[in-house]
Amino acid sequence: MTPKEKPIPIVRVEEFVAAYDGTVILDNVSFQVYPGEVFVILGGSGCGKSTLLKHMIGLYEPAAGRILFGDKDLAQTRGRARTELLRGLGVMYQSGALFGSLTLLENVRIPLEEFTDLASEHMDWIARMKLDLVGLLDFANHLPDEISGGMQKRAAIARAMALDPPILFLDEPSAGLDPITSAELDQLIISISRTMNITFVVVTHELPSIYTIADRVIMLDKVSKGIMATGDPKDLRDNSRSPWVRQFLQREVTPSGTR
Repeated sequence: MTPKEKPIPIVRVEEFVAAYDGTVILDNVSFQVYPGEVFVILGGSGCGKSTLLKHMIGLYEPAAGRILFGDKDLAQTRGRARTELLRGLGVMYQSGALFGSLTLLENVRIPLEEFTDLASEHMDWIARMKLDLVGLLDFANHLPDEISGGMQKRAAIARAMALDPPILFLDEPSAGLDPITSAELDQLIISISRTMNITFVVVTHELPSIYTIADRVIMLDKVSKGIMATGDPKDLRDNSRSPWVRQFLQREVTPSGTR
């Protein structure tokens, strides 16, 4: 039997360095993300999870190294080519970042208005379709403060999907949600991933969500400023050679002064 060929990565991070005001936050970080997987970035507070995500979506440029989508280096791509590259990245920020004065329908329309010349009725049709995908079609004309926090997160995912990007980046999607609402959001992520073959890159430290949604994780380390572990989260929890990794993933208290 011929071994199954490994898929071509949709994202490659190569020898990546992040630094602010001369202080290195992440150093020599390399990993790959494959099409259709739910890839989770985790780690303790201050380890650089959100910093890495912000670089991956183009908000900051690396101090060194490369972030590639296909064969395109994000930091070196300019003009129309950069716009087209970024158009293929959907982003849900931690707070949802919905515009409070706009309805859910109007919020989801924003990327369509920014990046397309579709007729208004076509934009409405697409926005309603995306809201339907996340179970919010009946709330299309509601303002964000008229719905729950979990529904706001769903609306933010709908907006991130407006342009049919192949990759969705989610920053702490379960933050501030109760366990039931968080579990419902996890199932939505799994459903979108499986039915639409969308790749997810998720930053979170919520262990129940990680074990539910993640195909693969990288665990960042504040001390080494790099990747401490990578793989299936349940396997790392049970079998990692690092006691600190096992303790983190088992939510155990680390003895004082140890790693």
